[in-house]
Order: sequence, then C-alpha cells, then structure tokens
Amino acid sequence: MAAPIEDYALLSDLHTGPLVSRQGSVDWLCFPRFDSPSVFAALLGSEEHGRWLLAPSPPEAVVIDRHYVDSTFVLQTTWQTDTGRVLVTEFMPVGDRRSRLVRRVTGLSGTVLMRQEIRIRPQYATVLPWVSRVLDSAAVRGAEILLAMSGPDALALRGDYLPMAEGHRHAGEFTVAQGQTVDFELTWFPSHEDVPAAVNVDDALELAVDYWTTWAGNCRDDGRYGGAVKRSLLVLRALTHYETGGIVAAPTTSLPEDFGGTRNWDYRYCWLRDASLTLEAMLTHGYETEALKWRNWLLRALAGDPEDLQIMYGVGGERDLAEKELPHLPGYRNARPVRIGNAAVAQYQADVVGEVMVALERLRLAGGKEDHFSWALQRALLGSVENHLDDKDFGLWEVRGDAQYFTHSRVMMWAAFDSGVRAVRDHGLPGPVEHWERLRERLSAEVMDLGFNRDLNSFTQTYGGQQTDAALLALPQVGFLAYDDEHMLGTVAQLEKELLTAEGLLLRYRTETGVDGLEPGEHPFLACSFWLVEQYARSGRRTDAGNLMDMLVGLPNDLGLLSEEYSMKDKRMAGNFPQAFSHLTLVRAADAMHGVDRLSLQPRH
Repeated sequence: MAAPIEDYALLSDLHTGPLVSRQGSVDWLCFPRFDSPSVFAALLGSEEHGRWLLAPSPPEAVVIDRHYVDSTFVLQTTWQTDTGRVLVTEFMPVGDRRSRLVRRVTGLSGTVLMRQEIRIRPQYATVLPWVSRVLDSAAVRGAEILLAMSGPDALALRGDYLPMAEGHRHAGEFTVAQGQTVDFELTWFPSHEDVPAAVNVDDALELAVDYWTTWAGNCRDDGRYGGAVKRSLLVLRALTHYETGGIVAAPTTSLPEDFGGTRNWDYRYCWLRDASLTLEAMLTHGYETEALKWRNWLLRALAGDPEDLQIMYGVGGERDLAEKELPHLPGYRNARPVRIGNAAVAQYQADVVGEVMVALERLRLAGGKEDHFSWALQRALLGSVENHLDDKDFGLWEVRGDAQYFTHSRVMMWAAFDSGVRAVRDHGLPGPVEHWERLRERLSAEVMDLGFNRDLNSFTQTYGGQQTDAALLALPQVGFLAYDDEHMLGTVAQLEKELLTAEGLLLRYRTETGVDGLEPGEHPFLACSFWLVEQYARSGRRTDAGNLMDMLVGLPNDLGLLSEEYSMKDKRMAGNFPQAFSHLTLVRAADAMHGVDRLSLQPRH
C-alpha cells in the first residue's frame, strides 16, 4: 500500500519529479519528463507496479530526522536502529541534461544492515523489462551495472552492492559502518544509445546544492511567512521544465480528491491558467528571467490560429493529451480509475485568455518588453475572446456537466479586454482601444446585472444562479472591483455562510448541486482558503486573515509541501501532490499579509 500523501518528498532535476516515501521507497517516477510514462508506479498500486526501496532492514528502524538541505531539493533522512545510525542523501543532478536519481548511504555510528529492492516497470507498469548484469564499459575498472531494457527505454543501476534477481524484482542487503559511504545511481537513457558514464556523486551533489541555494538566494525570507513563501517558490521552480519553461500543475496523476472516489485526474501538464498565476507569483518576487522564459513557452505553444487555443499543453507544448484509463492499476489506496491524459483539454474555458492577458500585463508592469510576435499574438487572442463572447463554457473548475455562463469566466473575459486597454493606454502599444473599451464595458454591465444576486447580496457561480463559488474571490485580484467594495463584502459573507467548513477551510463550491456532473464529495481545495486570506487581508480583516493563514501554514508536511486538498477531519492530504496552485496561492496570501502589492491592477469600478 502506498504511504499517506503527506509522507512523500519531492525531488527534482527541472525535468521530472520523483516522490520518495518516508519509508525510503521511490514510489513514483516518470523518466525523462514530468509527463513521460512512469517507471515506478507503486504510488497508484503496490510494489509490483514498480518502486525502488532503500532503507534499513531491521523492522524496528525509525526515521529520527528528514529535511531538505538548506533551500534545495536534496533530501536527507537519518535512520536509527538498535545497532547504529545512517544518513540517506537523495537528489537529482541539475543541469547535465541526463535523467539520474542518486541515493547515498553514509554510516553515522555503529553498523546498520540496509536493504535494497528495485522493480522497474516502464510504461505505467505495463512492461516487464529485460534485466541483466553487464560490465560497465564506461567504468575504469569494469564494474558491473544492472541494465534494464524495454522498447525505447533503458535504465542503468550502478552501485557497490547491486541487488540480485528474486523473481520479478532485484533485492539485496549490505552493511554500512560508521564513516562508510555507499552510492547508487539510476540513469535513464534511450535504449539505442550507449550507457552514459557514471556521475561523480561528490561533484553532482555540490552542484545541485549550489544551484538551488543560488536560485533561492534571490528570494527574501523575511516576515512571519517568509520561510513558507521561499519553499513555495522553490516548488514552483521545481515544477518548471528547465529547457522549455513549461510549468506543470503537479508531478502526479490520479491522487484522489475524495479517498476511494473517482475524482482522479492527471495534472502532469501545463495549464495556461496555473502557469499564468505562477508567473505572477514569480514576478512579485523578482524572478523576471523565469517569467520571460514562460512567456516564450507560451508563444510557442499558442503559435497558430487562436481558435485552436487549448487550456493545457504538454511540457514541450504538445497538444495531444487525450484522456485514457489504466484499468491494470488499482489506484492510490483503491481510488479508481487511474487516468493519464486529461479530457478537459478539449473544453472551452472562457477565463483562460484573461488569465494569460493579466499575467502578461503584470510582466509589462515589471519591465518586460513586448516584441512584434508577443503583442500580435495577444491581439489575436482578444479577437478570439470576442468571437466567443456569447458562448457558455465549462469554467475554472473544468466541470464535466453542462456548459454554463460562469460569473468568474465572464469577469476574466472582462479582464482580457481590460489588459488590452491597459497595454494601449499605459504602455503605448497599438490596438483598437475604443473597441476593446466598449466590449469591456458591455461585460462589466452584464456581470453586475446577471452575475450578482441582490436577494443574496452576492455574486453567484453562474448567471441567475443561487450558489456561490470560491472562484469569485478572484474578482478584486484582476481589478474588477476593490477588495472592500460592498458587492465583494456581501459575496464574502455568502461564501462564509455557504462554503466555509466547520474546521474553517473553504470549499470550491457545493458538489451536491450536480453542477460538475460528478458524484458529490471532496475536501477543501487549499487555494480557495489562501484566496480568502488574501481577501481578508486586503479588505481590513487582518485578525481573520492572520488566524486563517496560521492554520494554513500548519498544513504542509514536514518538508513544506502542499497537496491540492486537505481533510481536516482525517488530518490527511488529498489530491495531486505537490500542487502548484496551492503553493502559488500561499505566496499570494503571504504577500497580502506582508503588504506586498508591487504589481497590483487598480480596480475599474
């Protein structure tokens, strides 16, 4: 059985992101990219579906400490047994364009018997590879390697104590004494190529620590929530592909929003919305280089007819993300189905262009310059928004029910034109500004007339509806209204009445209404509660903001990682992990608490 979601640690080489359990098992790993097929999938089943265990053999062994080295994704775990202590250091080398996972065991005291088990199961555990022990032609003394081959994929395991074949796995034990170091390296490479040379572990470790600490050194960590902000920004960086600049929503698929339920989705892709919001968080904290790289990824992904716009893409800008179920995988603790791909790719979500345009406006405010291609593309995107001005959509939450006029989506269409107007009026870019202003005002009047329920004194999820939606907290974030506008204050009161749980976290919406076309039931979506902190802080409710924020920053695991949702009743994380949306909204909430407001859009109403 997979470990609790909160027991996992993320590693990253800015190409992929394996998850390592507190028990020393790599239960999820996709090589060579975030969205590649997995080679270890025990997270969604059992050890038979692939894992790599490295831990003390005695059953009484306990973890007495686990942490990242400084501001890095170099994981260190200290184990205690009756006979001694060992330190396991795990990391992925950064920058060598090789897909490697390195695990080092160092004896701290006494002697410890270690156990290693590895089951390599490529292609989401559908393939049993051919595994053999061969001489390492790249090694000076001709040491052996464990070589696994299957179709286009090959993996090489190096180490002083290679495990032996035991049925369809390889396993073995070895002893580590005080002062002794034992290294293992797992390398993926295309099967038609030669086995890459081994990495120098000392050098690679030093370079990895140096990369992450240098990157994090540009982030301030002052203020009450400075540490949580820094780790969140590091997570956002870790989920960004080094070469393409694409930002994945999470490194996992099908971790359930409802334990044992069917709300299991693949998040290993680049949502324009999530990436746009990540860009804003990065910009606010001075990471303009990363923002510009994301903009270039965006331009490449969207190049072509704006009518072909998708809401998400592969890491390299791929479009074919058809959803498929994997019935051979039983799912995380039997939550079925396991899905790869995402059917939402074919949805029309009217808010997406607005998210992109707002992010690019903030990039301009930060000093980013448009070129002939980027501004021309934005103008074309606004033309596409106009073409769909009367169309219903499936909304921010990607409902699988009927299309609706979602109030949040209509506001984001307003925000798209507002950003176009700002580009012309404030930055001197060419465009039909009077026409965009008319469309903006039409949408503004429409939202106030149809999206605000005067009986409830609140904006509603859909035009003419009776229910609220936490997405409405985004209205002041894009400048549609002020945070303390009476319409927003009334909406917040209704959100508190309708969606605030007894434990104090905010639901997205009421799933029992059937609006999403799925069986009801999910846990609070953490981003919504962080949005509420931002709303409280920006509208003068500092005590409420502080109380909620203090609760929320107590929810990450011991490594500072957040999932998509959280069950306060069970004290368990739910949904894909770690989740970019949760971390970027933590940054926004902390900025609101710290009074950071450098790139805000002033309200138009």
